Amino acid sequence: MRKQRKLSRAALEKISTVPAPTIKKFETSGQISLRQFLLLWECLDDLARLAALTKNDKSQAPLPKTTEQVLADEF
Repeated sequence: MRKQRKLSRAALEKISTVPAPTIKKFETSGQISLRQFLLLWECLDDLARLAALTKNDKSQAPLPKTTEQVLADEF
């Protein structure tokens, strides 16, 4: 997604607060903390789409709109 949007690691670092070396490590090894993964996802995609991947079909809960809501388990 970063490359599709023509963002450098430094540019993504500025908008996501995830350090560029961490982004590089994630891109090369797949290793990243959940918090940092969510911060990157929030900048590059829709959190509702991520939540839908794990949504229970029986759940009618509203979808999270921010990383903080996901981490706080408000939904």
